Amino acid sequence: MHRAIELDELVEHWTLLSDERAALSGKGGAGKLGLALLLKFYGQHGRFPRGRGELQETVVQFVADQVDVPASEIGLYEWSGRTLERHRAQVRSHFGFRVCSVEDADKLTAWLASEVCEAERHHDVVREQLLIRCREERVEPPTPGRLDRMVRSALHQAEVALSCRIAGRLPRATIERLEALVGAGAGVDDVDQDDAGEESVLALVKTVPGNVSLESMLTEVRKLRAVRAIGLPGGLFANVAPKVLAGWRGRAAVESPSHMRDHPTELRLTLLSALMHAREREITDTLVDLLISTVHKINARASHRVTQELVNAFKKVTGKENILFAIAEAALDAPDDPVREVVFPAVTGGEQTLQELVHEYKTKGPVYRRTVQTTLKASYTNHYRRGLIELLDVLEFRSSNTTHRPVLDALDLVARYKNGRVTYYPRGEHLPTSRVVAGDWETLVYRTDKRGRQRVVRSTYEICVFQALRERLRCKEIWVVGADKWRNPDEDLPRDFESRRSDHYAALRKPLDPSAFIDQLRTELQAELAALNEQLPTLDWVEIRDRGKQGRSSSPHSTRRRSRGTCGRSRPRWAPGGEPSR
Repeated sequence: MHRAIELDELVEHWTLLSDERAALSGKGGAGKLGLALLLKFYGQHGRFPRGRGELQETVVQFVADQVDVPASEIGLYEWSGRTLERHRAQVRSHFGFRVCSVEDADKLTAWLASEVCEAERHHDVVREQLLIRCREERVEPPTPGRLDRMVRSALHQAEVALSCRIAGRLPRATIERLEALVGAGAGVDDVDQDDAGEESVLALVKTVPGNVSLESMLTEVRKLRAVRAIGLPGGLFANVAPKVLAGWRGRAAVESPSHMRDHPTELRLTLLSALMHAREREITDTLVDLLISTVHKINARASHRVTQELVNAFKKVTGKENILFAIAEAALDAPDDPVREVVFPAVTGGEQTLQELVHEYKTKGPVYRRTVQTTLKASYTNHYRRGLIELLDVLEFRSSNTTHRPVLDALDLVARYKNGRVTYYPRGEHLPTSRVVAGDWETLVYRTDKRGRQRVVRSTYEICVFQALRERLRCKEIWVVGADKWRNPDEDLPRDFESRRSDHYAALRKPLDPSAFIDQLRTELQAELAALNEQLPTLDWVEIRDRGKQGRSSSPHSTRRRSRGTCGRSRPRWAPGGEPSR
């Protein structure tokens, strides 16, 4: 069904110009109306209509009124035959176009292969570029079937050229390793018997990561080492468009080794190289994610375990002021008598109440935090250390800011002593502590040895280093070589950002002046806060709480339950009526 055409669009695209009216001279009736429609359609689309069905009634009526021919005459126009061919030749001559010859088709296909298809593999996009090129070259587009054949030929030529280029960059040793992944270097009988182990390497690389665990971490480390053992040279895909590389990676990921062996050698090597290149970056990202999640998990599990133990043993003691007064009064009345005979009877519950009071004090504040840290240290040393230390062998951490150099130096120190079975680091070893050891951890990191010297406990120091690394990775203050998501933040900007800064800011719809951006953001925030302040007194389902040093918080205390489709919003969206929109 055709969309409705507005009057201004009819005037813009279907009004006959003076030169077009001159081309209609000597014509009449259906021929005049048909030629006029061919002229306007060709001028707009660069091709002829395939029949009466492509011309809307409103268009026919608008053009018919201009040539003083009844619109019904279009029904008498012949859409095939000598008259149509003569009219088409007249239209081509008027616009300076020519019929697409074999030579034109070959040139257009070669241009597509070299200029478009090496960066774009989507058939419809390539076809659109071919139509644009035809208009630029003043060549009438060929028939749809021939057009599709030209596009497929260009895509194939571009793939052959790219695959030959990529395969030519591979060292011989790397080619042999890639071929071994799919058993392409052996005979059919040998492949069936002997390539099960080789296929398992390819299958291992294709597998998705598991849940956050030591086993998942070690498996991903093994994958990364297997990929790097292939030995792909640096810059192998330097001039390949990302979408083309992603297409090769997706294609290689779903094809079996037997299908891979059916491809030409150059294409097979290109697909396998693209898969290994992409998986190396993906596995690196996965390992960084596992590092961040594992460090958090160790801390969270230690805190949960200690909390459960303390909750089970904790019984809050009430009336502490009365207890203190009773003890003081009893002690003053009989200062020389034994505590068990004077103090215990003065307190309700006796000795048991005093024991609970002491336990309540010990389970608060610094004592609790040190208990959590001690439990965390045991969990790290006995289980997770093996995986985290393995990560230091396969991941390379860097930072563009010298402020975070102490964390990188601390990582180097941990790596040097990863196999050492020492409790303390040797005296005289430089131990970075700035931005590494902070807060309550200092009491556990530093310990006095048998000779009374202050030493640094290796296992506790390693925990502090990994926690500091986690925080800086999350802020991208430290990045990972060979990663994609966790890459150098400087690579997030386009390479031509500085030279085309104005264009990029315009695309983002942001001002070049930072002051203007800040003023705009401040205005938006003030408007939203003013709206909240105005509506807040009427929101009886919101409760404002004063949390002391932690500030204030608001939480809805309505009994309404969220539906599963809301994705668990952490706060409601404000509606004009004062109620939250769900």
